[in-house]
Amino acid sequence: MDQLKTGKDVLRKEAEALLKVMEGLDETFNKAADIIYGCTGRVVLTGMGKSGLVCKKIASTLSSTGTPALFVHPADSLHGDLGMLQRGDVLIIVSNSGETEEVLKIMPWIKRLDIPVVTITGNGASTIARLGDVTLAVNVDEACPYNVVPTSSTTATLALGDALAIAVMEKRAFKVEDFALLHPGGSLGRRLFLRVEDLMHSGEAIPRVSEDTSMKDAILEITSKRLGVTGVYDRDGRLAGIITDGDLRRAVERYDDSLLAKKASDVMTVRPKVIDKDALAAYALKKMEDFSITSLFVVDDEERVRPVGIIHIHDLLKAKVV
Repeated sequence: MDQLKTGKDVLRKEAEALLKVMEGLDETFNKAADIIYGCTGRVVLTGMGKSGLVCKKIASTLSSTGTPALFVHPADSLHGDLGMLQRGDVLIIVSNSGETEEVLKIMPWIKRLDIPVVTITGNGASTIARLGDVTLAVNVDEACPYNVVPTSSTTATLALGDALAIAVMEKRAFKVEDFALLHPGGSLGRRLFLRVEDLMHSGEAIPRVSEDTSMKDAILEITSKRLGVTGVYDRDGRLAGIITDGDLRRAVERYDDSLLAKKASDVMTVRPKVIDKDALAAYALKKMEDFSITSLFVVDDEERVRPVGIIHIHDLLKAKVV
């Protein structure tokens, strides 16, 4: 048996299933998204077996994108967990067959609470589909050779849940800053939560010289501050330019033995790249990568010419903003 061929066939069939679901989306998708967006309580998801596992992931995605959501096991709901649902909530039922017994048993109580119901099923003519206010179809063939093992159906349902979550997120105008507040931990939190101001060097740690400073003293400033750069300020305290290690190497080639007699203004690079102190640290890293530089002066004024700090790529790497 060619396992590689089987693997590729499974992935192809699941990709085809996703395209089939996408092509079948219509106004019912908008209605489902509107119901979720208008939820004043929580979005509660329920499903048995593999469908339940998919529900847990969809609930997690909704919660992380601004829509409070949770998973309730349908069997447990028959023994007390039904109390988790309240008026104002929205119920999403995931059932490929649309005839899941445990789910059908709780439907009379759901109707009494007058809770809007969105169903995701592979059987649009099923009992569960008829009980839903909106039904989204995931009618696909499974990727297994017997068309019985939940494969394509769970993949397509998971993707459909992502589509709903992102559609609602955009309608909420949910921003990356909002996302960051919900993900303060781990590498994702470092990328989204840390700001330039949190990592920058400030005060006396900022390397700076004046335009009239001799290159001998400018080199001493670069060396003492250990950032491989110094800012060059004019008489009004504005950033006129910078001198980097690269500028020094080029100046040696240009001026040779007379370099130390030159002024900082003779060697500096004008109009250096800067970044706002409130910018995400991840954006600072991207800007450095885009311009092949290792440091950025940090500003907070509208004119963007009076630095309040400096951030080096090593600061970002130490903070694991990668």
